[in-house]
Amino acid sequence: MEGVLSDALARVLGGAPKLSVAGRTDAGVHARRQVVSFAADDDVDLERLQRSINGMLAPEVVAWDVQRGVGGFDARFSATAREYRYRIGTGPWPDPFDARFVWHRPGALALSPMREASRALLGEHDFASFCRRPQSGGTVRRLERLSIARAGERVEISARANAFLHQMVRALVGTLVAVGDGRLEPGEVAEILAARDRGRTPQMPPAHGLTLERVVYGRGGSGR
Repeated sequence: MEGVLSDALARVLGGAPKLSVAGRTDAGVHARRQVVSFAADDDVDLERLQRSINGMLAPEVVAWDVQRGVGGFDARFSATAREYRYRIGTGPWPDPFDARFVWHRPGALALSPMREASRALLGEHDFASFCRRPQSGGTVRRLERLSIARAGERVEISARANAFLHQMVRALVGTLVAVGDGRLEPGEVAEILAARDRGRTPQMPPAHGLTLERVVYGRGGSGR
């Protein structure tokens, strides 16, 4: 998304601005309310900018709102939390209308042990076991919410944290799914977390089931 948006902005503005992106996602991950900021001249017509971007990139990329930031706003560094949702289809066959956004994994998942296991992950921890490789900024994050719900044949896992490590949500999902299908006991998740060893976590689910749902700004919890 960042690359095609940068190219489109360059065509409208006469040069590619440096973008700050609220949530960086792996290839194949979706974003419903991604937030991007960049420096622009005061005389830029925001309505025209929005029409131009959407005319070039919709429906794959759509600018829902374009406005001027205030007080040194930065899409990445001003954010106080991010919320992701992972969708799993557990029915016997995939739905062709949402297959691009749902991981089809046939077979029931036991939600009660998954929820029990998720409690060990809440709070501030070193999530080295749940990221692809060590991060330059360290591996400690604050996981504020981790919920698991069923809707028909679909299971949805939602996560909110101050920030996420590379592939962290997918690693968490893969671990919880292993609990839900009986490959792991709920108590083993706390052991995996404490080990700080990426090799302890199960294989990750595919990227296409994950969506960045919301970026939160400010202590009051307002978001986009």
